[in-house]
Amino acid sequence: MADLLQEHCITPVNENCEVICWGCGLRLLIPSHSPIFKCGWCGAVTNQNARKHECEYFWLRRWRDRCFVCVLLAFMAFVICGGVWAVYPVVFSISYSCGIFHSIVTSILSVTTLYTFISTAFGCAGTPPSILWGSYPTVGKDHLENYRFCQYCSKPKSPRTHHCRSCGKCIQDMDHHCPFIGNCVGAGNHRHFIAFLISAVISMIYVAFMCTYAGLHVWPSLSYRSHINGYSSNMALRALKEIIFALLRSAVLLSARGLVLVYLFVSSVSVDLGLSVLLWQQLCYIYEGKTYLSHLSSRGNNNVGERGCQNLSRFFGCPYSFPRFLPNFKKKIHKK
Repeated sequence: MADLLQEHCITPVNENCEVICWGCGLRLLIPSHSPIFKCGWCGAVTNQNARKHECEYFWLRRWRDRCFVCVLLAFMAFVICGGVWAVYPVVFSISYSCGIFHSIVTSILSVTTLYTFISTAFGCAGTPPSILWGSYPTVGKDHLENYRFCQYCSKPKSPRTHHCRSCGKCIQDMDHHCPFIGNCVGAGNHRHFIAFLISAVISMIYVAFMCTYAGLHVWPSLSYRSHINGYSSNMALRALKEIIFALLRSAVLLSARGLVLVYLFVSSVSVDLGLSVLLWQQLCYIYEGKTYLSHLSSRGNNNVGERGCQNLSRFFGCPYSFPRFLPNFKKKIHKK
């Protein structure tokens, strides 16, 4: 196809050249200096200067992504197992019913986080639909509106479809490629990705809370001083100082349980901050009816799509009538 286009376009600069639309196969006459043109019949966009560049170090990227996945799985396993080992003997020593309750909560959060992570990392990110192309009788009017041709996959791709060089395929409604899950985030796993972020944020908050709760009972002097200062105005600040001093003291004394509590507390708080920012960013894009890539491509463009809570309800599969009960944050435009 590319060689055929080059054959027809070897003409003077100010003259027209004959090209063939990849979408419907019709012959078009366009100015020779126009590298990109749109077919008036099927709406397909053709880039004559498009060249297929082989992706270097493809397998190296795949191995890198899989290593990140293994590291994250090992981290989640350590948080679960280390938390059970360090926290739950303390919880069960206080109250057996309290230990059963926290065991159920831990099991639910662990299963949910692992399931959503595995679904996002190993599930299909989104396969573009198969459509007819290349022949005028089979391609109707405007059936390929704003479709482009992927030089890597040798097939059409819709306007919201992008080719990922790390995955080596086109992804429908691609948001971004995340090396930490070793997969793209697209139409097929975007909901699982958001569910994983929500579950991970809640789990990290729970881990930080349980580490603090166990620390208050591991060091009796800490809990005693906290009760004495329970009625002071700066109780929260003093309690925080006592927690930090107790955690540092456990590290100095080289207690295995104390070191695990310190590590789980610090790692859970830091990871929770990063995941919270990422979750908020994703929810903002969904609220605006965009993906991360479409947000980058629409910078400086005033034609912003419709934004509102109906995008969130559509994304999560809520009933169509549900957004009527949600607040509307659209800015009112006053006509002059």
